[in-house]
Amino acid sequence: MKTRILLILMLSGVFVTSCDLTEDPYGFYSEDNFYTTVDDAESSLLYAYNALNYIEYSRGIFYIGELASDICDVKSGEAYGSQDLNNWTTNANNETLTYYFKYCYIGINRANAVIENVANSSFDKNDKAKLLGEAYFLRAYHYFNLVRVYGLVPIQLSMVKTVSQTSPEMAKNLDEIYDLILSDFKKSESYLGINRVVGRADKVAAQSFLAKAYLTIASSKESGVPKYTDMTEDVDQMYDSAAYYAHKVLYDQTEYAMDTSLLNIYNINAPDGPEHIFIMSMNRTGSSEGEYSKIGMMFHPWVAGAPYYLKNPDGTFTYCTYGWEVFQTTDNFYNSYSSNDKRKTQLLVTQVYNSSGSVIGKKGTDFTYAFTRKYVDPNFSGQKSSAKPYLMRFSDVALIYAEAVGPTTEGYYWLNKIRNRAGLADATSGLSVTNFRDSVVQERAWELAFEGQRLYDLRRKAIVTTKDPRAISAGITEEKAAFYSLPQLEIDLNPNASDE
Repeated sequence: MKTRILLILMLSGVFVTSCDLTEDPYGFYSEDNFYTTVDDAESSLLYAYNALNYIEYSRGIFYIGELASDICDVKSGEAYGSQDLNNWTTNANNETLTYYFKYCYIGINRANAVIENVANSSFDKNDKAKLLGEAYFLRAYHYFNLVRVYGLVPIQLSMVKTVSQTSPEMAKNLDEIYDLILSDFKKSESYLGINRVVGRADKVAAQSFLAKAYLTIASSKESGVPKYTDMTEDVDQMYDSAAYYAHKVLYDQTEYAMDTSLLNIYNINAPDGPEHIFIMSMNRTGSSEGEYSKIGMMFHPWVAGAPYYLKNPDGTFTYCTYGWEVFQTTDNFYNSYSSNDKRKTQLLVTQVYNSSGSVIGKKGTDFTYAFTRKYVDPNFSGQKSSAKPYLMRFSDVALIYAEAVGPTTEGYYWLNKIRNRAGLADATSGLSVTNFRDSVVQERAWELAFEGQRLYDLRRKAIVTTKDPRAISAGITEEKAAFYSLPQLEIDLNPNASDE
C-alpha cells in the first residue's frame, strides 16, 4: 500500500516533503486545529462521503458487479481491464481492480479520521452520535465491498498520519473482517436515527446492510464458498440475523417503502423516492465527473451519436442521451424475462424514437442489445447527468428477507410483492427451502439488474460457473471465481499483504 502513501496522506490532510519521508508530517488537520466545531467535523464527514464519487470507485460498481456475470457483456475495445473481467481472465494487475482497492482504502482512511477525532471531541452527544454513526457506516460499507471482491484484505483501523502506518496487517480470516463490518454497522444503527438525506446513510441504511452482510455469510457458508466454510458462524443463526434486521426495515419504519411504479423508482429527478435507502449523490450541475454522472452513457447505445426518445407505457416520450455502449445486456439474460414482465417491457429498451414519435432505431438493426433505462436523465446537460448508482433499495431488502426466512408465509408475501409489481403471478407454492431460495436469487437478477449486484449473488451461491457462459469458457473453478486477487502493486509494497 506504500504506492498510495503520498496520496493517502494528502487526502487525509497530511503533507510530507518529497526529499525526506522521515520528517514529521505537518499541516494536517487534527483535533487541535480542525475538529474544533461540529461544522468542521461535518465537513470532514462529507469529505469521507466524497470518496464514493471517484469515478474509479463509482464506475467500479458496474465493471466489477455486472461484467463478470450472465447479465452484461462489454463492448469490444473497452479498456480499464474490462475485457479480462468480462472473460474471467483477470490477474493481479487488472486496472479496475487495482483502482477499486485503492479508493476503498481512501474512503476507509477518511472515515477513520472522523471516528478518531469525533470520538475524542467534546461535542454535544447528539451531534457526536450522528457524526460517528455515519462514519462507522462508511467504514463498514467499504470493508463489505472489499471482502466481497477480494476476500481477505488488510485491516486499517486508524487514520494514516505517518508512513509507518501504510502497511497494515492482513486479516487472519473472514471472521475478523466480518466481525469488524458487523460491529461498525451495529454501531451506526445504534447512533443514527431515521433521517432521509440523499447521498447520506441513516439507521435504516445500517439495518439494510446488516441484513445483507448476514445473508452473505449464511448463503456463502451454506454453498461451500472457500474461506466462508472456515467461518465459525452458524448458518441458520446468520439467516435468522439477516431476517431480523431486514424485518426492522420492512415493518418497523414508514419512511421507506416499495414504490408502486417501476418507472418511478428510476426517476432521476426523485432521488428521495420511497425505494431509495442509500443512493449515491451526483448532480448534473457538478463541475467534474463524480460530482455529475455519465453512468447512463455507459449503458445506452450510440445509434447515430445523437440524443433520442424513449416511449413510455402511457404513450408519452422521454428524452435520452446517446451512449458509448460499454455495458451491453446479453441476449440470454434479456430472453430470461417472461414476456409480460414489466421489468422487461418497461425498463429494457429495444426501440428509440425521434421527437415526432417515429422509430429511428431498433435492436438488431441500429443497435445490438436491449438497454436499461434505469439511468436515463431527460434533463441531461451535454454529457452531464444526475443518474446515480442505487446502493440500497427497499426492494433489495424485501428479497433479502424472503431469502432469509425461506418458503414461509412472510417469505412468499415479499417475493410475490416484487413479482406482482412486475405484472407476474405469484411464485410457485410449496417449494423446498433450497428451491425457494434459488428462486429468490433469480428474482434478484431480474429486479436488481444493472445495479452492480449480480456478481456477488453468483459468488455467494457458488454458481458463477453454472450461470456465466464466459466463466465456463474460461475453465475456472468456483474456488477461483470466489474472489479476485489482491492487486500486485499492493502485495509488492506492503510486506504484510498476501494473496494466499
